[in-house]
Amino acid sequence: MSASSPTSAPATYSLSKPVFFVSAGIILLALAFALFLPDAFNDAISTLNSTVVSSIGWYYVLAVTAFVAFGIVLALSRKGQIKLGKDDEEPEFGLFSWFAMLFAAGMGIGLVFWGAAEPLTFYAGHVPPNAAGLDDAARAERALGQTFLHWGLHAWGIYVVVGLAVAYAVHRRGRPVSIRWALEPVLGKRTDTWIGDLVDIIALVGTLFGIATSLGFGVNQIAAGLDHLGLLPNSTGIQVTIVIVVTALATLSAATGVDKGIKILSNLNMSLAALLLVAVLILGPTLFLLRDLVSNIGYYLQNLLQLSFQTLPFRGEEGASWINGWTTFYWGWWISWSPFVGVFIARISRGRTVREFIAGVLLVPTAVTFVWFTVMGGTALYKSVLEGVDFTGPEGGIDPNTALFGTFAQLPAGTLLSGIAVVLVSIFFITSADSGAFVMDMIAHKGDPNPPRITRIFWASASGVIAASLIWVSSLSGDEEASGMTALQSLALLSALPFSIIMIGMCVSLWRSLSREVKVIERLELRLRQREFMERYEGQIVETISDQVDARVEERVATEVQEQLSTITGEMPTVTERPRRTPFGRRRD
Repeated sequence: MSASSPTSAPATYSLSKPVFFVSAGIILLALAFALFLPDAFNDAISTLNSTVVSSIGWYYVLAVTAFVAFGIVLALSRKGQIKLGKDDEEPEFGLFSWFAMLFAAGMGIGLVFWGAAEPLTFYAGHVPPNAAGLDDAARAERALGQTFLHWGLHAWGIYVVVGLAVAYAVHRRGRPVSIRWALEPVLGKRTDTWIGDLVDIIALVGTLFGIATSLGFGVNQIAAGLDHLGLLPNSTGIQVTIVIVVTALATLSAATGVDKGIKILSNLNMSLAALLLVAVLILGPTLFLLRDLVSNIGYYLQNLLQLSFQTLPFRGEEGASWINGWTTFYWGWWISWSPFVGVFIARISRGRTVREFIAGVLLVPTAVTFVWFTVMGGTALYKSVLEGVDFTGPEGGIDPNTALFGTFAQLPAGTLLSGIAVVLVSIFFITSADSGAFVMDMIAHKGDPNPPRITRIFWASASGVIAASLIWVSSLSGDEEASGMTALQSLALLSALPFSIIMIGMCVSLWRSLSREVKVIERLELRLRQREFMERYEGQIVETISDQVDARVEERVATEVQEQLSTITGEMPTVTERPRRTPFGRRRD
């Protein structure tokens, strides 16, 4: 069944002035506050973020787990057969290009940045409070299991909700490519009013801060990699220069559109990431990593429910601090990214069924992520646990900027691997910025799937300017970690709170719409089965009915004849029987 045509969507696309100017104003105001009053800005944002996160950390844990369950239920139900487009429509992009683009947009820089750093951090220093008493082997296993939680089904479950809701509204219902239209079953006629504008503003601002956070991670790692290779010293000037150069390339890519620059860079990124992954697998402890992958998957599946609902209430302040600093941060980070990733995935997913969409977005990237962290993080843990390599820095902790390069230094061709990693992060940097700019401009132009080039350039530049400005402010404060990245992370987490409520509305809207379609499909299938039954057995039914009619007619006729005879016989006079005689004339008694 094809979806009905749109009835309330705007007929033409144009710049939504409230969305564009209010979003730009919020971003510029926050940037000016950070530049001219950096200490006050950091104090205010940090205090607000700590208050919010400490109060609703449990809510993030519960909501994100519910999003994963929602996607799985949809995929396994009859709703999964509905196509995101016309019933006979083929996918717009091939499977490899589709997967490459959604993976590059969904994980990107963070995957390379934390590939070795997060498992090492959980093992060597910042272990969960309930894992502190474990031996080295058990702590290493727990470290990868916790990493799988943060980067596995839950992260992609968030993207499934937003991406599927937008894709259904866009490709099935014919609505514009924008967040607001995913809420149409709930908002109704209010979708294209100030309420819809507010939804898009929240999505756009959260997207920009989320992208800027990732760009900050990427800049730090690129600069650390160049310093590790001995090419350029790691300084604020170098970092700002990197932001400018990479943002310029991202702007150029965004100007060319999805079918050219973004698609080409995404495919290049996937190929380069695969090359690095295979190289480390071969050059590292190959047999150990293969065994570790199987063990890690088993540990993850065995402990998935417990980890999904983990809030550590009996660990007191220590438990709350750890959860808020890691799990809650990740859930907020993924939610702040979800408008960008969701809209982008929706844009490239025309022609796929709901079940195919969920399976592709939820399972395939999760599996690749598990392989990535096992190879990168597993190699680092192998060197640390079994070979005694110390990855801690001068201050005793794990430096996430250099952890990956430190791991490569323990392998043959480590310098070459580090060089490939720097290039990979740089391309991830570009794909995050260009696809993010494309999505933000679609939202700002009322869902235009091909927004104007000039405003695409504006959003690509804005993300780079924010990252560069906060890096510069960090250098002035003398505490780079406390100022720049902490402020970006706090802004991303704060923007995620209102959008998480929007996501709940998306779940309700999607369930209503798909349920309505399933009911229509079931009615049509019932009529079709009835028609097929009649066509197949019509001759037999007619013949049977005819035979029954003929038999009943004959029976009726016979009955009537018998009744007539009985009537006639009953009306005749009675004849007295004469005595019969024998041949000899005598009467026989």
